Amino acid sequence: MKNIAIITGATGGFGREFIKLLLKKDNIDEIWAIARNNDKLLNLITEFGDKIKVFSYDLSNLDCIKNFQTKLSDDIKIKYLVNNAGYAKFCSYEDLNIEESLNMINLNISSVVAMGLVCVPYMDKGSRIINISSQSSFLPLPYLNIYSATKVFVRHYSRALNIELKNKNITVTAVCPGWMKTNLYDVAKVDNAKKVVNSFEGITTPDKVAQKALEDADKGKALSIYGFFSNATHIAGKLLPQSLLMKLWTFSQKF
Repeated sequence: MKNIAIITGATGGFGREFIKLLLKKDNIDEIWAIARNNDKLLNLITEFGDKIKVFSYDLSNLDCIKNFQTKLSDDIKIKYLVNNAGYAKFCSYEDLNIEESLNMINLNISSVVAMGLVCVPYMDKGSRIINISSQSSFLPLPYLNIYSATKVFVRHYSRALNIELKNKNITVTAVCPGWMKTNLYDVAKVDNAKKVVNSFEGITTPDKVAQKALEDADKGKALSIYGFFSNATHIAGKLLPQSLLMKLWTFSQKF
């Protein structure tokens, strides 16, 4: 029986940090890395060795997920599933067309649900699902509206799924990082956008967030939040009116 870890969005900064951490696990025989860019995936093998198996898929496309499902077999056990694939756009709703808007929803939400459904039958006692939500799930964010809304879904879905999978002794952890120094910002830029996110309070490096996320998942925690600013936002989201929080957000961004 082969123990594997699956990481989506594996070529980005956050995904790569999970690869580094999971390579240190004695109980992991292979890491299956999923991303769209095949060249970047092949670079992972060059950098990290032959324990990395790569799969070039666009997870916003359900057919790709169904194709990936055929790669799974009864001689493997999935010990970790890290649903990290997703992206944001810094702009007004009118700066994106229908296809771009729905593609973001499909990748940020639908792929998380679909990958869980595909992988849970190959998990056993002690397996971990790590779903990447966001600090932005704690409040509605104008000009980051689709992204923040999708991350609310991921957080709520993960918390509920964690309860449902307790009878299988499988845990689900929703990770809610704040701003991190990754390539998300390059993807998030929209040419000629009417409003642009430009303040990144509390920004940190992805290695620190990934380390805490994996530690929290191994402890069976349902929620993982790194850093003072993210924790403060979490508390504020519970105590303060959303209308006030949105005003503070727009003021901080100088919209």
